[in-house]
Amino acid sequence: MPAEEATSPSEDVQVNGHLEKSSSISAEEELFDPMCDPENPIVVKFQDVSAAAYKIRNGIERTPCTKSVQLSALTGIDLHFKKEFLQQTGSFKERGARYTLMALTKEQQKIGVVAASAGNHALALSYHGNQLGIPVTVVMPIIAPLMKVNLCRQYGGNVIVKGADIGVSRSHALKIGKDTGMVYINGYDHPHILAGQGTMGLEIVEQVSDIDAVVIPIGGGGLIAGSALAIKSLYPSVKVIGVESERCAGFTESMKAGKVVTVGAQSTLADGLAVPTVGVNAFATARNYIDQMVTVGEEFIALAILRLVEMEKAVVEGAGATGLAAVLAGLLPELKGKRVVIPLCGGNIDTTVLGRCIERGLAADGRLCRFVVTVSDRPGGIAELCKLIAKLGVSLKDIFHERAWLTSDIFSVQVKCVVETRDKEHAEQLQTELQRRYGNVTWGPDFDYSGPSPPHPLLVSSSTSCQELDP
Repeated sequence: MPAEEATSPSEDVQVNGHLEKSSSISAEEELFDPMCDPENPIVVKFQDVSAAAYKIRNGIERTPCTKSVQLSALTGIDLHFKKEFLQQTGSFKERGARYTLMALTKEQQKIGVVAASAGNHALALSYHGNQLGIPVTVVMPIIAPLMKVNLCRQYGGNVIVKGADIGVSRSHALKIGKDTGMVYINGYDHPHILAGQGTMGLEIVEQVSDIDAVVIPIGGGGLIAGSALAIKSLYPSVKVIGVESERCAGFTESMKAGKVVTVGAQSTLADGLAVPTVGVNAFATARNYIDQMVTVGEEFIALAILRLVEMEKAVVEGAGATGLAAVLAGLLPELKGKRVVIPLCGGNIDTTVLGRCIERGLAADGRLCRFVVTVSDRPGGIAELCKLIAKLGVSLKDIFHERAWLTSDIFSVQVKCVVETRDKEHAEQLQTELQRRYGNVTWGPDFDYSGPSPPHPLLVSSSTSCQELDP
């Protein structure tokens, strides 16, 4: 891979909260991970997954895989959720992290390991490194959530904050590994990581009988590679479906091309899946076991997060909810009446991002609506509108009236409202009544005051950064 461009010798980095001078990385210096060689990909075998399951059995939570009664009724699918967000650090990443650490030689365990991650991989390595007495250094980009940075430190990890994105962090981590002899661990493509993640697949087939399909989120490909290998080795008839965000469909494009390709990664609610280049080992292992690939839009990821909060009482991050999002989006109609397992593979979501996701989910569900209506600017005009809204049992969340840019009757006022309804049918009832009473009603996000107007904050594009390039 191309090396990182030379950095200024005076550039500062944060090491466990303290600013220190960064060592520069020469543009000519070779930074290469021998365990993830595009020219010689390593295909993980079923016996590797079996060995991982035996080794980590006492250090990893055997998470429940339970039927969702409400979502099964809603979707017409016999849905079971593998609740990986209940691991100690909140994601499936612990499986691969612990097995990789345990597979090190005694000398390697003494020297320690280094990795680049903005979240779940860093948390898992820090936690299990502390449990096993193995020094762990994690390089995290400046976009990494402060909560995750602090948690890594609490778990005993040596945290270095460096790089505007994960690519720069990775180059720095490889440089540290080369200089110190620490083993670099790729969070989604190291062969032992793949084998460890595959233990989830073994648990699924042990916990749920007569499975027709599993729907697994894909970022870098480590989870689906290990799990599909385990499931298909034992039950070849089980259909394995991979799901990606439509804003970063690297595995889908690689499957089409028959080789690993790099795609553009846009900001997405499923930030843990925003991996521009999938793992070469993961691709080589998984490609023959995946039966179908689908990509899902942002509104359905938000809706899946909302459904899980409301119906499962489960807080799941965008990447972890993507499998359910594909079902809610109607992308998998062939699964109606079938028994399907979906891993909820992570629950590390920032509180502020969770709030945004819930609001967007309500909007996608037709329960949070906005409209603009022109009413009389004489006394009682807006009061009449509010009475109509209240009469229908609709909750008024926000109201704003505009006079300056209105080009119609001088005694009229344009009113923008954000309201909460029970469901889409309730929203349609309100829309019908408004159109019957006022005629000129603009429903939804597309309206104009015939002049400048900022968009409502609920409907601006997501500012969620691509925090973790992991699964």
